[in-house]
Amino acid sequence: MLILGIDTAAAPCCAAVYDTEKGQILGSTVINNKLTHSVTLMPVVRDLVRNAELSMEDIGLFAVANGPGSFTGLRIGISAVKGLAFALSKPCAAVSTLEAMAYNVTAYDCVVCAAMDARCNQVYVALFRIEDGKVERLTEEECLKTDEAARMLSEYDDDIMLVGDGAFIMKKATDDEGLENVKIAPDPLRYQTGYGVCLAAVNAPQLTPEQLMPMYLKLPQAQRELMAKNAEAYKERKE
Repeated sequence: MLILGIDTAAAPCCAAVYDTEKGQILGSTVINNKLTHSVTLMPVVRDLVRNAELSMEDIGLFAVANGPGSFTGLRIGISAVKGLAFALSKPCAAVSTLEAMAYNVTAYDCVVCAAMDARCNQVYVALFRIEDGKVERLTEEECLKTDEAARMLSEYDDDIMLVGDGAFIMKKATDDEGLENVKIAPDPLRYQTGYGVCLAAVNAPQLTPEQLMPMYLKLPQAQRELMAKNAEAYKERKE
């Protein structure tokens, strides 16, 4: 089966095609420019499939990183996969952005801390164990304060590798915690890839387009601000 994997959860626009029978990546693209994913994604996907000498009809599964990540980016990637899967009557799959990044470093036996900058001194984080090239989930995705995430890592004596755009934030936090078994993944392996999405999707449940939903972990900022404003207004009325 051929899997098309898409990740638009952060700044890079990523896509890849993976052949599950051959265990081979047929093509992979990462674009990190100042254009929005709504502009870059579909041309990237079209060119990727064409350069692999395939057609969209050859794809057996459309997979997407459904979060955590940028709210707008997630919606763009999920909408694209929904549209492709619906138009071609094919299944789709949702995989964690953090889990997909863990597949970048399967050459190392270690605990992987996948972390994304959630702003306000917070990170989206999940832990995985890599052993003999296989990925085992250790924790669910959470939104934590960086010092809380560092304390969570202090429970592990294994070598710990940081991936994601929150890697440097977490390295500072673990240094402050006095942890000496933590290092940052090499640059080419640190960030999102469509290839990681494909690998994570191999064993993921197959979904209909209608079942595909984002995993935000926290509310969008505009909604949080509205709730805070309403709470303040309610407090003033009570007084």
